[in-house]
Amino acid sequence: MTPDTVTTMSSGATGPRRTRQGFVLVAAHTLWLWLLLTPAAAIARGQVHPAPPAAVGLVVFALFYLALVAVPVADLPVRPAVHHAGLVAFALLGVGLAVAYAGGPEGWLVLFLYVAAAGAVAFVRVAWGFGWVGGSAAAVLVIGVAHRLPATETAQMALITVLAGALTLAFARTARLVEELRRTQRELARTAVEQERLRFARDLHDLLGHTLSLVVVKAEVVRRLAPTDPQRVVAEATDIERIGRTALAEVREAVTGYRERSFARELDGVRAALADVGIAVSVRGVDRPLGVEADDAFGWVLREGVTNVVRHSRASRCDIEVTADTDEAVLTIRDDGVGGRPQYGNGLRGLTERLAQAGGTLHVGPARDGGLLLTARLPHAPTGRWAS
Repeated sequence: MTPDTVTTMSSGATGPRRTRQGFVLVAAHTLWLWLLLTPAAAIARGQVHPAPPAAVGLVVFALFYLALVAVPVADLPVRPAVHHAGLVAFALLGVGLAVAYAGGPEGWLVLFLYVAAAGAVAFVRVAWGFGWVGGSAAAVLVIGVAHRLPATETAQMALITVLAGALTLAFARTARLVEELRRTQRELARTAVEQERLRFARDLHDLLGHTLSLVVVKAEVVRRLAPTDPQRVVAEATDIERIGRTALAEVREAVTGYRERSFARELDGVRAALADVGIAVSVRGVDRPLGVEADDAFGWVLREGVTNVVRHSRASRCDIEVTADTDEAVLTIRDDGVGGRPQYGNGLRGLTERLAQAGGTLHVGPARDGGLLLTARLPHAPTGRWAS
């Protein structure tokens, strides 16, 4: 599965899911509108004057409320500023209805429950949501005192407004955290696919680059020796077959993700490769082994570094040295070839990335006495014993 596929699937699933959440939330809040039945019944019985503006205002208030609670969850194309402006208009409508009709016994202060809940759903910042809920409760107290409503009734309605707003804030916050977790999971899945693709491409390049270079060298040896030394030709052809089979096994290991670049294993391979092209090799190591991480990373560095020596250096000698102390392990590969400024292709870039992931560095440049010097450093404490 590719990252594009993951992204497409994620975005395609998000829209309908968020829309369904919006419908569910609207349905839930529609059931909550039963609290408006008391003022609606008063209007129907003719206890509210003038009745037509009150009826229209109550219907608009209910529809306005459903629209406000649906937008944040359904993710409709409404800008936050526009949505907040609508929230302010909704609150002013609630205040106007309460101021106009709260003097009667019909319970118009209940409108502020919806004002508080709408703000709790709309604001992403919790502090703003609590401020909005507190303001709604304060409006209940002010209007109740202004209309000389019973203190107990006013205090109860203010408390209910705070509780309704706080509960809505908690549910809205939970819904946002769940959605953020889902987005994070989708992003992690996409990143994992990208990293796996990069790992496979890097491993394949490092594996086949060295192997194919060695096959080419062997084939050139066979071509030169064919007229004069048939027995040597047979031996070299057998060696090419062995290298091919080894490369096939390594590619299979790379595909399954279990490929390990043992430094000692790579050292045997590069010695043979350098000897085949007539490059003398000198190896100097330490009397203690490399740590697991450095052993694996330096195996990749050794393979790629010697491949570049075989391909480009036209050297007659290659020196490989490993040093390690309590702070870091260092691998240097030096040749006496043409030197010059190195070209950072896929191989060197891949090595740089590998070492960077382990906290190390890679430097490639001209050596003091000619040729090219590659230095890989890893902050790793060695353990045990390794011998060349």
